[in-house]
Amino acid sequence: MEYGKIVARYADGRILKGFTYDFYPNKPRFHLMPAAGAPSGKAAEIRTKDLKAVFFVRDFGGNPHYQERKEFTEDDRPVGRKVEVTFKDGEILVGSTVGYDPRRPGFFFIPADRKSNNHKVFAVSAAVADVRFL
Repeated sequence: MEYGKIVARYADGRILKGFTYDFYPNKPRFHLMPAAGAPSGKAAEIRTKDLKAVFFVRDFGGNPHYQERKEFTEDDRPVGRKVEVTFKDGEILVGSTVGYDPRRPGFFFIPADRKSNNHKVFAVSAAVADVRFL
């Protein structure tokens, strides 16, 4: 099984980086194996309800100078519905989703900017202030 490279962002601002092999959107917990150089080599149990979002990333470092595009272009062909997701901490992300339902614990969306370091995001519903369909 391939491990998913993720950044788990907690609702309180904490961030953990590592790999997961058992993240499922309908499960209340998953495990995170720390990225290389982390102080502990042990898997941490993560409670999804404590998170803001799970970012499935291409690279742990990303590019801090890159300004992610927050809109779709005419050439974009998103799968599902276009959305603007506003988190309770004020962060706004734009993407597309096929599975948004506010009654679920969370939902996946694909960022509008295909060059983003995030190839998909699982937003935790409790950490979302607003979802606007574009």
